[in-house]
Amino acid sequence: RNIQFALSAIQNYSSLDDWEWLHSSQPIYILLISVLGILFNVFVLMVFCLHKKACTVPEIYLGNLAAADLLLVSCLPFWAVNVANGFNWPFGQFLCKVINLGIKMNVYCSLYFLILISIDRYMALVHTMSHGRMRRPKYAKLGCLLMWGFGLILSVPTLVFRKVQYFPEYGVHACFLDYPDHTTELLCDGLLIIFTFIIPISIITFCTVKIIQALKIQAMERFNPEKTEQRATTLMMAVLLAFLICWLPFHVVTTLDVLLRAEVLTGCHLMTVLEICNQIFTYLAFFNSVLNPILYVIVGKNFRKKAREILKHMLLFSLAVQTPVVLLYISGHITI
Repeated sequence: RNIQFALSAIQNYSSLDDWEWLHSSQPIYILLISVLGILFNVFVLMVFCLHKKACTVPEIYLGNLAAADLLLVSCLPFWAVNVANGFNWPFGQFLCKVINLGIKMNVYCSLYFLILISIDRYMALVHTMSHGRMRRPKYAKLGCLLMWGFGLILSVPTLVFRKVQYFPEYGVHACFLDYPDHTTELLCDGLLIIFTFIIPISIITFCTVKIIQALKIQAMERFNPEKTEQRATTLMMAVLLAFLICWLPFHVVTTLDVLLRAEVLTGCHLMTVLEICNQIFTYLAFFNSVLNPILYVIVGKNFRKKAREILKHMLLFSLAVQTPVVLLYISGHITI
């Protein structure tokens, strides 16, 4: 976030040895996340898109979440090269804007897809009868489309203010956020905290508490909701928990960083700690894009069933294509 501080630290290992791992460990980690994330999320999207049955409302949200994760992990290899290159951005200004736009859109869209998931589970378990009509696939698709648009709007500062600039004192062309003034920077960061931390966490927390209360009441009354709703709720809760574990530290550090730059908090040592924590927690957050597909397989019984059916159909199709060729070879019509 503070590119000049990072560059200065990297140029002075003797004064800040903690940054040395940037050149060695981080690029490998980022590339590993990218490869696994692309494979896993493409697999998830294939299962949802190729299955003969239409997606349910929870599956629509999870499919869009997988698409957002795929967008992120597709952009990360560029940033891995940037880090390995000592923050010397080799891809030009256009990709500087586009790659960071993709990363930011993942941050925003993933968060708001989880809000839609929380609200859907809240309506399914707390207001089962009164809001049943709103839980339809067409409304879910419209909601996802709006969230993609909202994520793009929130990413406008990244598109406008990201630029490549040469820093002669460090000998690099850095891709960084160049705000016109300190007030604009604090305003954008303040909006970031409100729309990616305070509002989302409040909504998710409220829905989660109400869902847990509803499940407790149903257990006491020995009332069991439909198995599909139970399975969907279990998977959604697992995805929400994974998101909070991976992303909450990042948002806390981001909030403290904004307070530090607004001079509400002070201290050079605190700035150093926050910059290092920002690096660690950013890549912990990115790991969420790999973790989500794993949760679908481990927790999602319906997803496993669909995946098996897709793989079975693909295997049968492959055999059907190969069988005529084998028969022709056996009969002597094809020679090697």
